[in-house]
Amino acid sequence: MTRIIADISVSLDGFVTGPDPGPRNGLGTGGEALHTWAFSDDPEDRRVLCEATARSGAVILGRRLFDVVDGPEGWDGSTGYGAGEVGKPAFVVVTSTPPTSVRLTDLDWTFVTTGLADAVATARVRAEAASSAGGKDLDVILMGGGATVGSALEAGLVDVLSLHLAPVVLGAGTPLFTGGAPRTLVQRSVISTSTATHLTYDVSG
Repeated sequence: MTRIIADISVSLDGFVTGPDPGPRNGLGTGGEALHTWAFSDDPEDRRVLCEATARSGAVILGRRLFDVVDGPEGWDGSTGYGAGEVGKPAFVVVTSTPPTSVRLTDLDWTFVTTGLADAVATARVRAEAASSAGGKDLDVILMGGGATVGSALEAGLVDVLSLHLAPVVLGAGTPLFTGGAPRTLVQRSVISTSTATHLTYDVSG
């Protein structure tokens, strides 16, 4: 069964970027520390990353994050979603206006202009098609940014919340949680490593 999994790194004080994020500084000041675990040699960190990317049938991201990853300082052949860990899943971007051009033309981009719920539905169809083609269950991964993940949680569109809690206090930046409808979280796993605490919750309510 295809699940919608929100998967994001967060600081101890609840931020998914540092202060002043922008197209050339996507994680903001000090925000690189949030993703130290993704480049770690710790075998548990590597397992978490490998398992997360291997289950990706489609990936959702907001327009601001797209502008970062497709920008001049963004992804390349060695950095990007699951670089070195997985093939190239479909990418679904939530935006009011599609870009006039795309730098990363080797990736499969779909731009949805009719809202987050429609983007999730589109990504689910792509993930289910990939599941059928590959003969294994694949999920939709909602990778960010923070506003997109937060909106999906508030709208009740998320089945699983996967947080990578980094041992850093940023003081300011993009918050993951900004209020909204309460959700019940059922803790499913906790994995502690030298660089992060990986938390997985089922989401209901």
